[in-house]
Amino acid sequence: MIAAQSAFSDSKKHLLILDALRGIAAIMVVCMHTFEIFCAGDYHKLIINHGYLAVDFFFMLSGYVMAHAYDDRWGSMTIKDFFKRRLIRLHPLIILGMALGAIFFYYQQSAVFPKIAGTPVSSLIIVMLIGFTLIPIPPTMDIRGWNEMHPLNGPAWSLFFEYLANILHAFVLRKLPNLFLGLLVALAGANLYYVAITSPSGDLIGGWSLEPQQLTIGFTRLLFPYMAGMLLRRMVKIETEKNTFFIASILLILVLASPRVGDHSNVWLNGLYESLILSLVFPIIIYMGAIGKIKHPLIEKCCIALGDISYPLYITHFPFILMFYSWVSNNKVPLELGVKVGIPLIIATIGIAYLALKLYDLPIRKWLTKRFMHQELATK
Repeated sequence: MIAAQSAFSDSKKHLLILDALRGIAAIMVVCMHTFEIFCAGDYHKLIINHGYLAVDFFFMLSGYVMAHAYDDRWGSMTIKDFFKRRLIRLHPLIILGMALGAIFFYYQQSAVFPKIAGTPVSSLIIVMLIGFTLIPIPPTMDIRGWNEMHPLNGPAWSLFFEYLANILHAFVLRKLPNLFLGLLVALAGANLYYVAITSPSGDLIGGWSLEPQQLTIGFTRLLFPYMAGMLLRRMVKIETEKNTFFIASILLILVLASPRVGDHSNVWLNGLYESLILSLVFPIIIYMGAIGKIKHPLIEKCCIALGDISYPLYITHFPFILMFYSWVSNNKVPLELGVKVGIPLIIATIGIAYLALKLYDLPIRKWLTKRFMHQELATK
């Protein structure tokens, strides 16, 4: 599928399998979030146990796609144009996600969220307006009780780091030769292994708060996969004949759904496992997605649909999941009943994401593109 003509004559075609993998990863995140309430804080019991690594997969995929889409176009594109394109692509749904979080905030009251009941509307509005800018708030301004940088829409923490990656890409990373970029990838990878293996919980969960430990995890989860994705794109020749969609999809699902490695007495084993996934398995999956080609029209449509809903689903689902958490907590809902309600909820969030895409995101982006870029922006 060739992207629509953008403000630049050398816009790249979409890599359909990578688009589809992004959609599959987003669905896995929603599934994990939906049933996370039933693990009661013990991540050894988490259903879709490594679903949170989808964020790290997103970062690696983003590094790959940014290098693919932009790195040979800087001669005809200014940094200002680059940032305008990224803002138009990402920010409308960030605003929608924050608005949904504010609209449904008071419907999420429960023991799980101790600060909601005492939060005045004025504080909610202030946090929402700050959230519209994606500027993170400190723990002292938290209104939910989890010390999140974006308490109205938790997953927005990764978009904050995505913006940081785009800034770093534009000013520094794109200029680096492969050898130096490879050295940075190696150093970031060593840090990744250290952080994951020495983590008290033996995992890479975190990054959503401005607390120092959380920021350490957040930058660890961003820097290695993003730079590794860039390096992979520079070093891999894209083929277009191999049928890799199903094997790449199955491998991604198996990795994200895989159970915890080790137990509470040797959590470092799980940290090692997650490090190996990020440094070995995810690059293989992205490589398979990049070299593949979709030949069946129905599968092509499925891949397009998965790619289309991936970002809207990721950035809009959480306010609805938090209401589900409150229902489970307030009514002491058992897992069996939670599954019966949770599965339709997952389907509903996919439907909401589709509506958000068609009725809000695409029209807004089209208008912004016409207003600020003068030509249609290619959807990434």
